Amino acid sequence: MAKGKKQQGGTGTPATVAAAKAKIEFALHPYEVDPDAESYGEAAADALGIAHDRIFKTLLAEVDGALTVGVVPVSSTLDLKALAAAAGGKKARMADPHDAERATGYVVGGISPLGQRKRLPTVIDESVSALETVYVSAGRRGLQIELAPADLIRLTAARLAAIARR
Repeated sequence: MAKGKKQQGGTGTPATVAAAKAKIEFALHPYEVDPDAESYGEAAADALGIAHDRIFKTLLAEVDGALTVGVVPVSSTLDLKALAAAAGGKKARMADPHDAERATGYVVGGISPLGQRKRLPTVIDESVSALETVYVSAGRRGLQIELAPADLIRLTAARLAAIARR
């Protein structure tokens, strides 16, 4: 991975800017978007030839009415009950897509946990700690950013918890 890799060809997004500003090592991985894909994350994994448990999707939920970010492998689903508990709440439900886009500044299918418009409480599935590097959306469909799990956790001020249901 390149340290603070420079953006090329319009790949600069708030996520990549945040990673570069933090001076962490990361790599960008562009891919062709399949407009007919049922799952953006699984389609990205397949397009890049990456195992589904190495690419994590960013999902927004409301925990006791407050927007909260859950980051889980694309091979799993977000366990809302576990997310609520990890966030110190009682009840969680998926956020309205328009609310998610407004709060993060990204479009659904390209929401990155990095560089969001508003810093939201973030919980990342604990399985990330077993990986050398992890892929997450770089802030637009067709672009993934690969970075060390410790950097992802630090840049998002996330806590780790078992929030993925396989």
